[in-house]
Amino acid sequence: MPTYSYCLVNVFAEDFFAGNQLAVFTNATGLDEATMQLLATQLNLSETTFVFPSQVASAKVKIFTPTNEMAFAGHPSLGTAVVIRDGRTEVSLELKAGIIPLRFNGDIATLTANPATHRAGPLASDLSQALGLPLSAFSEPAQFVDSGTEQLIVPLKTVDDVMACQPAAQFFRDVVLQGRNRDGTLVWAWQNGEIVARYFWTKHGQVMEDNGTGSACANLGAYLLKQGVQLPFAATMIQGHKVGRLAHLRLSITVDRQVEVGGRVVNIGRGEFDL
Repeated sequence: MPTYSYCLVNVFAEDFFAGNQLAVFTNATGLDEATMQLLATQLNLSETTFVFPSQVASAKVKIFTPTNEMAFAGHPSLGTAVVIRDGRTEVSLELKAGIIPLRFNGDIATLTANPATHRAGPLASDLSQALGLPLSAFSEPAQFVDSGTEQLIVPLKTVDDVMACQPAAQFFRDVVLQGRNRDGTLVWAWQNGEIVARYFWTKHGQVMEDNGTGSACANLGAYLLKQGVQLPFAATMIQGHKVGRLAHLRLSITVDRQVEVGGRVVNIGRGEFDL
């Protein structure tokens, strides 16, 4: 009976019980995709990762939510990198979306996102129904952005508008997901030089809220870059107000137009499955 061990970490965590949770199976050799999905469903965290040897990077990593596999996700990449770090200052991960380089500064891990693609998003009139907001809440046009996972980036005028979002499941699926394999939507606004954000996605037909979404932070960086933000750029994106668990994501864009997402990773425990 083989035993598979995992580490539990919190990513984007400024406190011990904060940030977004992650389980990392440090040696997944021998597990097939069906079993990995079952383990991710059993743990029921937003994501679980499985580490394999790689010929082209420090490790090959597969990322699963409780319902499906993902090509790229931010907090699983950062958390997995810290778990396999082993004293190194840099590592790279082979994901379905490509090779992701990461570096470390103390307990802060930072990834460099892949270049993004952009598509026009829905009209504000449609988003108003999908997000439960008045037309007056919308500022710049929304965009679909994909730096590994396509998501809808929706700028709002005020933090009050962000907090007032109440997505309606049917309109959300029709307007945001549009029957395609995209992940969800990030709504955000500026407050005193920081970005306050919420991220919505669907699970079993219901709209859910995530509390620390690194892939969406990377897509927001690509959105700001396309909008002509002054470089170099750095800001903190804070998520999780409405779910009672804050996450602090460090977003930066270098002068050579590379989008970076970082955060503090806290090791909180470990466990094992006898399969």
